[in-house]
Amino acid sequence: MRYCKRCVLPDSRPGLTIDRDGICSACRGHEYKLTIRWSERRRVLDKLFSEAKRKSKSYDCLVPVSGGKDSTWQVAQCLERGMKILGVTWRTPARSSLGQKNLDNLISLGIDHIDYSINPEVEKHFMLKTLTVTGSTAVPMHMAIYSIPLKIAVALNIPLVVWGESPHMEYGGSKTDRERNKLDHSWLKRHGILQGTSALDWIGRDLTLKDLSAYLMPSEKELKDKDIQSIFLGYYLPWDPYESLRVAEEHGFTTRKQGPKLGYYNYADIDCDFISVHHYFKWLKFGFTRLSDNLSIEIRNKRMTRERAIEIIKKTGPQVPRDDIKNLCRFLGISLKYFKQIEEKFRNRKIWSYKKGKWVINDFIVSDWEW
Repeated sequence: MRYCKRCVLPDSRPGLTIDRDGICSACRGHEYKLTIRWSERRRVLDKLFSEAKRKSKSYDCLVPVSGGKDSTWQVAQCLERGMKILGVTWRTPARSSLGQKNLDNLISLGIDHIDYSINPEVEKHFMLKTLTVTGSTAVPMHMAIYSIPLKIAVALNIPLVVWGESPHMEYGGSKTDRERNKLDHSWLKRHGILQGTSALDWIGRDLTLKDLSAYLMPSEKELKDKDIQSIFLGYYLPWDPYESLRVAEEHGFTTRKQGPKLGYYNYADIDCDFISVHHYFKWLKFGFTRLSDNLSIEIRNKRMTRERAIEIIKKTGPQVPRDDIKNLCRFLGISLKYFKQIEEKFRNRKIWSYKKGKWVINDFIVSDWEW
């Protein structure tokens, strides 16, 4: 593992590269953001919104929302520009009470809303299958998050779908990736969160095509025929978690008073109690945690030094979400022992070594880490 000299991310992070100067592509992407003429991009965004208003017969845009601070920020930006909004949510089977509170608040800002639930038996079988095959429970979640809003936009002839930050701009990607302003089939094929699969790849004895229908994306032809634009708001407006939090709180968003559930922020990953397990597997697969992602953002925005970030990583530890793991096991109908077997299956032996009765990461960023 090589670590970025500027932030605390390793080159084992999917999609991240470190150049000959020792700087990662996410940090280079942040440098790139500082050169963008944001005023020009805002004008392009305003033009897209005006065109959507002209074409729409009901809703001007559809905003995929969870109730989190980013989706509150998205809705606030669209309302500020006079858009008639339909919010669409994939309803997680583990929605937290705080997540529900924030979603209710978001709806009260003045939008229509669809809360889309999938048969929990289908979700259970699908999540267990992806967990055992890929080491991720989040493949079904992200397929649902991406497919359901686009299917509804096609069905209701909504001309514009407004997503949040652009992942390749914020978390690492090539210059070509950073210039992708649309979430479409091409983007999904390049984005590793779906493990290079579509819903069709998971059809089998336990999951039929009809079972997985909610996870199927509309075709490229359907999106083109309906002339639906699917854009990242973070491509047109500078995205920073503190700024989106400020706007969200001005619009009634509530943070987690007990402190961070996971990572560094007390306002992220708080709407679903299963997302923490997805992030936990980064530790086993790639040797870093959600905390490293968060702290690297703070470093890039000059709110923290790299040295301070390493101190926080040492003090915090791997943040194993034990209670959420137990709840997930109950939902999936598996034992903790079986879950531990899955964990070990996906422990990356290129990173981890078994020494003196303990698993350790060689040359870890914290030199005196207690394994």
